Amino acid sequence: MGDIWTGPAMWIFLAIFFVAILIITLYIFKKEEQKIKKLEEQGDSSEDELQRSLEYEKQSLTSNIPVLTWIYVITIGLSLLALVIYMVKF
Repeated sequence: MGDIWTGPAMWIFLAIFFVAILIITLYIFKKEEQKIKKLEEQGDSSEDELQRSLEYEKQSLTSNIPVLTWIYVITIGLSLLALVIYMVKF
């Protein structure tokens, strides 16, 4: 049958994982689309857009950068762990 790295369990896990990621992506896309429609209905002005842009810049530095840092740390750590497992196994 094979181990977990090469058997059908891995393919089932990957299929479920990618479907979940696709659903989450579509959900986020739909939320952003609703936000844009709401702004269009309110008669958004260029001053409002500039204010939102400035607020986003401030927010992104305090929230997005730490999140991205953790994503990179976890991804690199898991990649190194997978490499170690691969090197020990083969």
